[in-house]
Amino acid sequence: MSADSSRRIPPAVAAVILILFPAAPALGAQGLGPEDRQQLRATRDANGTLLLDGHLDDAVWSRAEFATTFWQREPDEGEPATRRTEVAFAFDDDALWIAGRMYTDDPAGIQAYRTRRDQNTGSERLLVSLDPYLNRRTAVSFGVNAAGSRTDWYHPEDNVSNRDYTWDPVWSARVQRDSLGWTAEMRMPFSQLRFNGDESAWGVNINRYMPDIQENLLWELVVRSEPGWSSRLGDLTGLEGVRGSRGIEFLPYVAGDLRTPTGGPMAGVVTRSESRVGADFKVGLGSSLTLDATVNPDFGQVEADPAVVNLTAFEEVFEERRPFFTEGRQLMEGLGPRYFYSRRIGAPPAGRADADSVVAPDQTTILGAGKVTGRLPGGTSVGALFAVTGREDARAFHFTRRPAATDTIESAVPIAPLSAFAVARLEQEFGEEGSTLGFTGTTLSREGRPELAALLPWRAYAGGTDWNLRFAGGEYELTGHAGFSHLSGNPDAILRVQRSSARFFQRPDRETALLDPSRSALSGYTAALGMRKVGGRRWLWRVRGEAVSPGFEINDVGQMFNADRLTAAADIAIRETIPTAFARAWQVGLTSASSWNFDGVRTETTIGARATATWHNYLRTTLEGGYHPRALSDHLTRGGPLMETLARWQAGLALATDRSFRTGFRLRGAYGRDEIGGWSYDVAGALTLRPGAALQLEVEPSYRRETESRQYLTTRAGGRRATFDRRYIFSAIDRSTLALRLRGAYAFGPDLTLEAYFEPFAASGRRHGLGELLEPGQRHLLLYGEMGSRIDRRRDGSWDVTEGGRSFTLPDGDFNILSLRSNVVLRWEWQPGSTLFLVWQQDRSDMRTSGELVDPGRLVDSLRARGQHVFLLKVAYWLPI
Repeated sequence: MSADSSRRIPPAVAAVILILFPAAPALGAQGLGPEDRQQLRATRDANGTLLLDGHLDDAVWSRAEFATTFWQREPDEGEPATRRTEVAFAFDDDALWIAGRMYTDDPAGIQAYRTRRDQNTGSERLLVSLDPYLNRRTAVSFGVNAAGSRTDWYHPEDNVSNRDYTWDPVWSARVQRDSLGWTAEMRMPFSQLRFNGDESAWGVNINRYMPDIQENLLWELVVRSEPGWSSRLGDLTGLEGVRGSRGIEFLPYVAGDLRTPTGGPMAGVVTRSESRVGADFKVGLGSSLTLDATVNPDFGQVEADPAVVNLTAFEEVFEERRPFFTEGRQLMEGLGPRYFYSRRIGAPPAGRADADSVVAPDQTTILGAGKVTGRLPGGTSVGALFAVTGREDARAFHFTRRPAATDTIESAVPIAPLSAFAVARLEQEFGEEGSTLGFTGTTLSREGRPELAALLPWRAYAGGTDWNLRFAGGEYELTGHAGFSHLSGNPDAILRVQRSSARFFQRPDRETALLDPSRSALSGYTAALGMRKVGGRRWLWRVRGEAVSPGFEINDVGQMFNADRLTAAADIAIRETIPTAFARAWQVGLTSASSWNFDGVRTETTIGARATATWHNYLRTTLEGGYHPRALSDHLTRGGPLMETLARWQAGLALATDRSFRTGFRLRGAYGRDEIGGWSYDVAGALTLRPGAALQLEVEPSYRRETESRQYLTTRAGGRRATFDRRYIFSAIDRSTLALRLRGAYAFGPDLTLEAYFEPFAASGRRHGLGELLEPGQRHLLLYGEMGSRIDRRRDGSWDVTEGGRSFTLPDGDFNILSLRSNVVLRWEWQPGSTLFLVWQQDRSDMRTSGELVDPGRLVDSLRARGQHVFLLKVAYWLPI
C-alpha cells in the first residue's frame, strides 16, 4: 500500500501552505470608504393626477426634480455621458412613479426589441435600483426598454452581478418614441415593495444602457473595481409618510391537460386528461413580511429538464423552475451547505413496485404549502417554508395466463409516505459594512408506513450558522459556517444512508466511520472558514478550508454530493478594469484545491489557470486549463477499496460577442488527456439572430467525443484475496454526445409572446478493455484476456469471463440513447398579474445497445422515437384585495 501512504499528506500542512500562498498581495492593502452620496428628491402627487401613458405631460413632472448628470461605467469609466438623460421620481398614496427622457442624436438607430419579460438583452433600456430598507446590502432593480418590454430582479447581496430574476412584482410601464429619442413612465405599487415605513430615505441608482454606442451610464457612479452595489447607491428623499399597503393578493387558477402518444396504435388518442382548480394567496403581515400560501397547487413545470446521460455514482441536480419555490428562495439560502433543495418537495416517489405491469405517479403530490418571507425593521431577514406531500401508491397488475383467459390481480403498493417539510432561516445584518450572521434549520417528518420503513428515514434534522464579516469598505470578507445533521429511522433505512455514494461506509479498507448495520440514527457536522478580497483595482484572492464529517447527511431536504471531506483551496487573480492599449479589460488567475477524507487520504488535487479579456471590438475571450495529479479515490469502486486515479489535464478556449450585437455568437472548445491515452474533446457554439424587432432565434449545437480509460461497470463476488474476495470491474468506454438546442421567440407585444424550444439529443457508449482492479490503492487493472484469463462476447452483448478458475457473466454496458424534448408556449398577461398559458410539449425517447457513434442522422431519428404529446391550458386571475 505504498501508493496509499505516499498520499497521506497531513491536511493541516497543506492548508497552511495554501493559505499563505496568496497572502502577500494583501499586505498593506487598504479598503476605500464610500464616497459622498448624491441625493434626489421625489415629488408628491397630492391630487393623484398621474396617468401612465409614457408622455411626460402630467403637471407633477413640470415641478419634479430631474437627475441630469450621468457618468459612464462603460466604456470610458468616470467620463461624462455623451447623451443627455433626465429622470425624476414622484409618488402618490399607492405607488412610486418614475419618468425618464432619453435623448439621442439618431432616433432611428435606437435598438428596441420586443421580448418577454426579463428577456430584453440587446435593447436600449432605463433601469432603476432601489434599496427601500436602506440597509445598504440588498436592492431591487426594475426597468423598461425602448420597445416597452419590462425586466426586474432582486439583489440578495451587495453585488451587482448577483441577480435573482424570480422576483416578479405586479407593476406597469409605458414608452413613447419621438424625434428627440424616447420617454418612459413606470409605476411601481408600494404593495409590491418591502420597506418598514420609517426610513428617512431609500437607496437609489439610475442606469441607462445604450447598446448602439456601447455606453452604460449610472447616476451614482459605481466603478467596476468596487465590490458593492447596494452599499454604493445614492439617496432618494422626500418619501416621508409613505406606508406600504401589504393587503391580500388572491390568485385563483384553472388548468387542464391532455396527453396522447406520439405513435403506435394509440397515436392521436387521448390516454389521460386532467383538470385542476386551485389558488395562491399572498397576505401582507405589516409592511415587512409576506405570507404566501397555496391550496391544491399547480406545480407543473412549463419547461422540461434537459436531457443528460449520467454514468457517475451521484445524482443529477436540476434547476428549480416552479414559481412558488423560486420566489423569495434567496431568503432561505445561506453561505454554507445547501440545506434546502426545493426539488425534494414533490420529487418522484422513492419506492418501486415489482409486477407484470405498473401504473405509478411521476411525482409525489403536494397537498399544500406556505411560506413567510421579509425583513424586519431591525435588519433581520426572515424566510420560512412549510409543505406537505401526500401518500402515493402504485397500481401493480399481475397476470396469470390460462388456456382460455388471463386472470388479472390488481394491488396497491405504497411508494411514498405522507411527509411534512419545514425550512426556516434568520439572517441579521450588523455594522456599517453590512456584515451578516445567519441561522438555518430544516426538518422532515415522514409517516411510518411499514412497507417503506427500510427505504426512508422517518426523521431528518439539519441546520447551522453562517457569517460574512465585511470590512475595509466591503473590500475584504471573512466568511464561514458551522452546521449539523441528524437522521433517525429503521436500521435498514439508516444502513442505506451509510452505504450511499456520499460516504460508502462499507469500503473494506476504511479506518474510521465503519459500517454499523445496527444503527438507527446517524449524525454529522460541517464547518468552514475562509477569507477573500473581493474589491480593488488589481488583486483579488481567496483562501478557504472546510470539513464535512463522514456522518453529515442533508439529502432528505437539502442537497450534497460528498461527506467525509477535508478541503483546502486558494485562488489569486490580477485584473485590469480600465481600458488600455491592449484590451478594454482583462483578468488572469490561478486556482488550487486539495481534498482528503477523514482517514487522511488525499482524494483529489486540482491546479488551474484562467485568463479572460474583453477586446476593443467587445469580443470576449476565455482561456483556461487544469491539471489533476494522481490521488486515491474513495468512490471509483462504488463502495470498494481505494483506487488510484489517473493524472490528467485539460484546456479550453471560448469566444463570445457582446450582448448588444444584433447577431451574436458563442464558441467553445476543449481538449484533455490522461496518462494512459484516454482523451476527450468537446465543441459547442451558439448563434443568436434578431431578424426583426419582435423575433429572436438561437441555434446552439454541441458535440462531445471521448475515450474514458476507467469507467466502473459492476462488482462481483469471488475475487482475489488482495481485493477482499470481490471483483471491482471497470472498462474503457468510447462515448459520443450530440445535441442541438433551437430556441425561438416572437413578441406580439410586451405582454403577449410565443416561445418555442426544441432539443434533439443523441448519446452513445461502447465498452471495451474490461478488467478488474489488480490491487487496492493502485490504478492498474487485470485486463480480461491477459494473464491466463479469457473473455468472449455473446450475441446479446453480454460477456463471458473466465479468470482464476472461475467463470461469470458481465452485462452489456453499451448504449445508444435518443431523446427529443420540445415546448411551445403562448404567454399572455392579459391584465397586470393575470396570465394565460397555452403549452404544447413533446417528450420522445429511445434506447438501444448498439454503442455506435452518433451523427447528425441520429438527431433526425429522435423525431421518430416514441413518446407523448402534452397539451396544457392554464388561466390565473390576480385579485388584489
